[in-house]
Amino acid sequence: MARTKRGVVSRAKHNKVLKSVKGQRGRRKNTIRIARQAMEKAMQYAYRDRKAKKREFRSLWIQRINAGVRAEGLTYAKFINGLAKSKIKLDRKVLAEILFELLVKQWKKRCNMLIEIEKPKKENLDLYGYKELMLE
Repeated sequence: MARTKRGVVSRAKHNKVLKSVKGQRGRRKNTIRIARQAMEKAMQYAYRDRKAKKREFRSLWIQRINAGVRAEGLTYAKFINGLAKSKIKLDRKVLAEILFELLVKQWKKRCNMLIEIEKPKKENLDLYGYKELMLE
């Protein structure tokens, strides 16, 4: 039987690991044993944080819905209960987007009103250098 030489396969496996830990500090980036440990730990963190990301976004959506609903004089719990009773099935992500857009529109409208109230008088100079007050 022919002798099996595995140097190519081992090198390929090592390069795969070393490529995944590129950018790490110290021996984590170039020593295969430590690099493999670093890669496994990084993958554990990635798995854990994919789950945590979902929780964090749901929490953010609930906060935004609560802010939008409180501006109208309701609480989050009463609002969600009312939606459930009226059989409206919208997830929290969509509700947050809708309410957030409404809040931004209201805020812009209020800012425009304040800007119009506090609009300063502009000064213009006529041909001879005298100031004329103009209201705009």
